[in-house]
Amino acid sequence: MKIAVNHLARIEGHANLVIDSARGQVRELRLEIVEAPRFFEPMLKGCHYSEVAPIAARICGICSNSHTLVSLEASERALGIEVSEQTRQLRRLLAFGEILQSHLVQLYFMALPDYYGVASILPLVHSERALVHHALELKRLANDILRVIGGRPVHPVTPVVGGFTRLPDAAELMDLRRRLVLVLPDLEATVEIFAGLDYPDFEREVTALSLLGDGDYPVFGDTLVTSGGRGAAVADFRDLVEEYQVPWSTAKFARMDGRDYMVGPLARLRNNHDRLSAMARQVAEALDVGPATANPYRILPARLVEVVHGVERSIHLIDDLLLAGLQEEELPAPDRFGAAVAVIEAPRGLLFHAYDYGDDGRIRAADCIIPTAQNLASIEADLRLRVPQVLDLGREDLTRQCEQLIRAYDPCISCSTHLLRVDFD
Repeated sequence: MKIAVNHLARIEGHANLVIDSARGQVRELRLEIVEAPRFFEPMLKGCHYSEVAPIAARICGICSNSHTLVSLEASERALGIEVSEQTRQLRRLLAFGEILQSHLVQLYFMALPDYYGVASILPLVHSERALVHHALELKRLANDILRVIGGRPVHPVTPVVGGFTRLPDAAELMDLRRRLVLVLPDLEATVEIFAGLDYPDFEREVTALSLLGDGDYPVFGDTLVTSGGRGAAVADFRDLVEEYQVPWSTAKFARMDGRDYMVGPLARLRNNHDRLSAMARQVAEALDVGPATANPYRILPARLVEVVHGVERSIHLIDDLLLAGLQEEELPAPDRFGAAVAVIEAPRGLLFHAYDYGDDGRIRAADCIIPTAQNLASIEADLRLRVPQVLDLGREDLTRQCEQLIRAYDPCISCSTHLLRVDFD
């Protein structure tokens, strides 16, 4: 049997999935990443610390806020700069805004059409008007959180080393809080929609790697943890995570102890379920996702649980900021120049930035490890196990289940045209 899906537009980037099967057996499976290398790490060499975050943000137009925030933290750690509690709260709110923005796009616009049997969300404008309304209202609010805190929804301009160049007005924060409460019915309807989906029945045990939340569900942190209970300091991440190259991919793959592993929403939820907000824990139970979930298709409901958590925590963060009162702060100067590592839980998982600064305040070396690169081997392993189970399905159902599985991870390969080819021989 030969199946070719030549244009899969609901992932970010260019990829080929090649599957060679004969007489019911899969002989070869490769997830080929065919994007041209973009060389951002060499681009950062020689850059002054004030220039680094704006350049690093251009690594991705989907997670530009995450790249900005982790870049700033890596630079601040290398420069000996301590930021204020106000700055930490605003950055956390900005991170939640991007998690909401990215997750909602993936849930409604990338993944949901597969379960409704349509090529995109556009046909649902007529048949499911309420669904599309929920999607647009929630997405608009997420964009506005990023605009108010970061200056614009993509590639933020207000966060800088040591703090912010502009603080949001109290009135802007109050308006965001009001709207976060107003969208709760849209969020409740979204939970009902995703609770009613027919997720394929498939499980594969894989180690989940995430930050360990320090009294809260993780966004920033200093400790990595696996679903098996193994811990490591972020500064020692290279002792845990090993990048490697395969001949069929321009993107690096990653492994831990010689095996694939998972990062992202389901990994975070598995390792930090008890740190979810009260409302998010209730939603996790309703959507049947928890510490023991091993079905990668259920990354979708895990992603929605994080949306609920993000909305609830954003309300509380705004309350804390308003109660304390926003204060203009002087940006601190570097205390030293050296090397440091920082990590953030970006929407798709752990995002590492490691910098080494010279005494002139310019980068001597940079290393960035992207969440999707860490998930590529896990996606391949899932497909190797799943494809033999569904080879007897019809052409359309088999192709759809492969696409659904890939999209569940929401791979972010680039921000340009999307292409996936699936070949079965």
